This record gives sequence, C-alpha cells and structure tokens, in this order.
Amino acid sequence: MNTIKPLKSASSLLMLLLVLAGCSVAPTYQKAEVTTPAAYKEAQANSNWKEAQPSEEVARGDWWKIFADDSLNEMEAQAMAANQNLKAAAARLKQSRALRQDARAGLFPQINAGLGANRGRAAPASQGLPDNARMPTSTTYNAQLGASYELDLFGRVASSIDAATADTQKNEALFQSVQLALQADVAQAYFLLRELDAEQALYAATVELRSKTLKLVQTRFNEGDISELDLARAKAELATAQSESLGLARSRALAEHALAVLLGKTPAEFNFLPRPLSRIVVNIPAGLPSALLERRPDIAAAERNMAAANARIGVARSAFFPRLDITGSAGYESASLGDLLNWSSRTFLLGPLLSMPLFDGGRRQASVDRAGAVYEEEVANYRQTVLNAFREVEDNLADLRILRDQTQAQDNAVQAAERAAKLSHVQYREGSVSYLNVIDADRTVLQQQRIAAQLDGARARSAVSLIRALGGGWDSRSPAVATIKHVQVANAE
Repeated sequence: MNTIKPLKSASSLLMLLLVLAGCSVAPTYQKAEVTTPAAYKEAQANSNWKEAQPSEEVARGDWWKIFADDSLNEMEAQAMAANQNLKAAAARLKQSRALRQDARAGLFPQINAGLGANRGRAAPASQGLPDNARMPTSTTYNAQLGASYELDLFGRVASSIDAATADTQKNEALFQSVQLALQADVAQAYFLLRELDAEQALYAATVELRSKTLKLVQTRFNEGDISELDLARAKAELATAQSESLGLARSRALAEHALAVLLGKTPAEFNFLPRPLSRIVVNIPAGLPSALLERRPDIAAAERNMAAANARIGVARSAFFPRLDITGSAGYESASLGDLLNWSSRTFLLGPLLSMPLFDGGRRQASVDRAGAVYEEEVANYRQTVLNAFREVEDNLADLRILRDQTQAQDNAVQAAERAAKLSHVQYREGSVSYLNVIDADRTVLQQQRIAAQLDGARARSAVSLIRALGGGWDSRSPAVATIKHVQVANAE
C-alpha cells in the first residue's frame, strides 16, 4: 500500500501537467474591425470605372503588361532579377524564417554532449581538517550526454512560435510590398523618361522652326524691310529654346540614371534611346473597397504585426505561472582516463525543476502592460494603414478622372494656340502685325504643347499609382479585364 500511493500521486501529477501543457494564457486573436465603404467615391463619380472581383489566390502577375510595351516588360524583368533593395528584402525574409525556426526549436528537447577533465584540490576546512593539513590534488575525467526539455505548461513556447510565425508572414507581405513598389517605381521612372523625350522632341521642332524664322527675319533685315530689333528678338527666341532644351537634357540624364539604379545597374551600363511618350489611356478595374483589405501587402503586413503583438501578450502573461524544466544527463566519470568507459564508471542525473519567481518588483506586470500597449499601437497602425490605402485609391481615381478632362481641354488649347501662331506668321509676313505678336504666339504654342506632353506623362504615372494602390494586378480571367489603347499625341508634329 505504501508503494501504490506514491505511484498514484505521481500519475495524478503527470496527468495534471499534461492537461496544463495544453493551456495558453494568450488572449484569443481577433482581427481589428475597420470601416469599409460599400464603393469608392471616385469610382461612383466616373461611370468608366469597371468593377472586378480580385482574389488573393490569383497571383498578382505581370500587371505592367497591360501597357503593351516590350521595353517596359524587359526593364521590369531586369529589376526583379538585379535590384539590390529587393534582394535586401528577400534577405530580411530569410532572417524572419530563421527566427521562426529558432522559436519552434523550443518544442523539442535540447540534447548536448560533453567531454572534459577537471583537476582540483579541496579546502582543508571543507573536510573538517586543520588549516595546515595537506590535501591531495586529484583529476576527474567525464564524458556525458545531457538533455533538457521545457514542458509548455501555459503556452509560453506556443505563443512565442505564434509570434514568430506572424512576424514571418509579415515579412513575406513586406517583401511583396517592396516588390510591388519596385515594379511601380520602374514603370513610373520609365514613363517619366519618355515624357521628357516627348518634351525634348517638341523643343527640337521648336528650335528648327525658330532657326527657319531667324533666316527669314535675317533676309528681311538685309533687305531693309525691318529693323535690327526684330532680328535681335528672333535670335533671343532661338537661343532661349536651345537653352531650355539643354535644361530638359539635364533632367533626362538624371531620370535615366535613376532608372538604371532601379534596374540594378550603374548609369554607365545603361543607355535608353529617346522614345517620346504616346498618349496612354487605361481603364482599370478598381474593384470593391472590401477586396482592398485582401490585396494590399502593406495591409497584410500591418495585420500580421497585430497578430504577433497579440501572441506576445501570451508570452508576457506566462511569466506569472510556474515553469517546468526536465533535465537529465548520463555518462561516465572516473579519476583515471583509462577507466573512464568502464561500466562501473557510469553516472546519471535526472530531475524536474519547477520554478516561478515570487517577487520581481513589478517586472512581469510591466512586461504584460508593455505587450498590451504594443498591441494597441499595432491595432491603430493597422487601421491607419487601411485608411491610407483607401485614400491612395481615391486620390488616383480622382487624378485619372480629372486628368482625362484636363487633357481634353488642353488639346483644345493646343489647337487654338497653333491656329493663332499660323495667323500671326501670315500677318507678320504681310506687315500687318509686329514681330512681338509672332514671338508671343510661338511661345504660347510651345507652352501648351509642353503642358499636353506633361499631362500625358502624368496620366501614365497615375495609372501605375492606381494599380499600386489597388495592390497590383487583378484576375485576368475576370470579364472586367483592363483595356488599353494608344493614341498619338495630338498635334505633336
């Protein structure tokens, strides 16, 4: 009977520990609620926006191919392969996966082996001998195999794994965010470069026109029909156009260098031949606002940050409960190296250790309070990220809607300016107006044409920004596929 009672007590204790091992003091995670509009305000204001049903199960894919530009397709591929910021993001993702594996290691016993020798001499007083007693020096050899294991009574290890897993998922989302940002940056830098090429083409035509005008003015001056003032003004206008063209060349060089770096190249390795931008009109399926929460990688990262913070509350709370570590070792120990592996030299040690701090001056409670405050911060960050996402979509929808109308009005302005310039040249040749009228009309034409070219570039870049704001791409199998058409810049010749 005396033997059975301890066995029953041990069995009961073991069962209790096994039950506790399944417990967790981490709060149940629930995604924070956010206000989601039924539809985008700007999409409702524009009947041209189509509705799509994007799904995170469908890869974002090569969204830039909707621009039907082989040069852009090639540059995007180069950037994905060589951009250093993207490689750094991939390395951060590897780090987080390694940290998750490190956390998962807590689920398994830790086993180690050791081989060593100790040489020492005991103090006479420790053996109850006089202070001047001579104590022998001895050497002890040992070879041991040790193991330790923490029984996860209150979910500390499980919560740590949950936090590390959420961190890994966050970094996966951040990698996608960096990738999407890089793709968008390449497309925008590409369209900026082509916009500058379009402006330079306008200045090349203007310089040629003003050179011809200068010859005409020079001839009339030589014949005595006009004063030297008109000749000086014609020379000034030509020099001004040449100077402004060189200023555009400087801006283009900087834009080309920036694009080279995005592609993972030095500026010396990259050369983009001039290619003026044609007008690009894109109809993008904006989808429903609720789908944005599933498609934006930055929103996914913010949500995973929130989940990790929630799990770390469980880690902090577990410090208030006992921790049970089971440790053991087995091996050999001998005073002689030759006898170390003898059966009689075997030794072992096995024992559980149940520990819990009784007083720490409020340190554990401070850890719980901090973990709770971090969670509250991440909830606020998540909601703010969602708000910013909605704002970015609305901003770019508004940009494209207003830019479309502005471009139409600008086309009218270009046509009117060109008509006025033709009339002024005719009237000047007939002598009915002064050369100042010609100068003013030519300046107006160039100004209006530049604005038109800049609007075309702005529309292309806004289309890219909208795709980025939507999370990049959409399901191409949906009937609401984005469509595109290329229109030559009006009156660019």
